[in-house]
Amino acid sequence: MIVNQKTREIIATAFGTGSTHDFHLFKESRSVMSARICSLADSGYLGIAKLHENSQIPAKKSKLHPLTKEQKVNNHKLSSQRIFVENVIRSLKIFRILSERYRNRRQRFGLRFNLIAAIYNLELAIKN
Repeated sequence: MIVNQKTREIIATAFGTGSTHDFHLFKESRSVMSARICSLADSGYLGIAKLHENSQIPAKKSKLHPLTKEQKVNNHKLSSQRIFVENVIRSLKIFRILSERYRNRRQRFGLRFNLIAAIYNLELAIKN
């Protein structure tokens, strides 16, 4: 899911069958983003810099190389900028179809999710 940081509007969505990793979905969807747009992703998107140069992911620690104070501060700043995406996801999960196991036809999940995203975007437009 791609969300506009300023307006909190859902711009694009992608779906896969079964349990598919988010970054794999991103690569398959081939969502084209301008080089001017800064992409704020979580640590699951390791390697996004090859696809989109203007992207940021948090630094990860390893067993032998703990994070420095500067890296921790940068990770905290990045997470405080990314929190709006988690808030959008929370707003979407108010709909039970997204918060529980989906037991209907898989082919229609994308349509239903896009309808819910449209309702969410409409509610944003009405509030503003």
